[in-house]
Amino acid sequence: MIPVKICGITRLADAISAVELGASAIGFIFYEKSPRAITLNDAHAISEKLPTNTVKVGVFVNSPVDFIERSISNVPLDALQLHGDEPPQFCDQFNLPVLKGIQISDEKSLREMKRFDVDGFLLDTASNGTYGGTGRTFDWSLIDDKSTEVPIILSGGLRPENVLSAVETVRPSAIDVNSGVESKPGVKDHEKIHCLVDQLSKTIDTGFSFG
Repeated sequence: MIPVKICGITRLADAISAVELGASAIGFIFYEKSPRAITLNDAHAISEKLPTNTVKVGVFVNSPVDFIERSISNVPLDALQLHGDEPPQFCDQFNLPVLKGIQISDEKSLREMKRFDVDGFLLDTASNGTYGGTGRTFDWSLIDDKSTEVPIILSGGLRPENVLSAVETVRPSAIDVNSGVESKPGVKDHEKIHCLVDQLSKTIDTGFSFG
């Protein structure tokens, strides 16, 4: 099965369900303007109850370096997802794998990837004034095998009903799902996670690791 990260985790029960159903990683959003924001203390408490091999990704949007470093120490995290307007130099200073979020609206958006030397690109749907979590897809046909040699994680509006089509069209290294498996922002629907994983069980493991 293609690796999948269930992002926007705010509750222990949701994290446990995601892991037990086969998620490769979970994501904690440390961005206070997000409806799925979580505190360092709560993320730490959830992490303590999970299997030690659970990959935990911290999602940051234009955060100061000291806050990111504190997050790494407190949770602890296995990888960073920088999902704001962070420049290339900012992404180069951490000792953990870095996934750079790129907001996709047209072909021009893809050129941003050439500026970064990171461990993966998370491609999400562009939306004015927000950084992800829109529940909308972008034009998958914009992506092709020549876009980059760096692993691509597909995000943006993925849900059980469209995830197979997304994988077949884009052929990403992994996928990231957030609002598509929720009953409301920050609360995961375990049946939707089950349905998503059931669909993804028809795909092939790419060998990608989130952390």
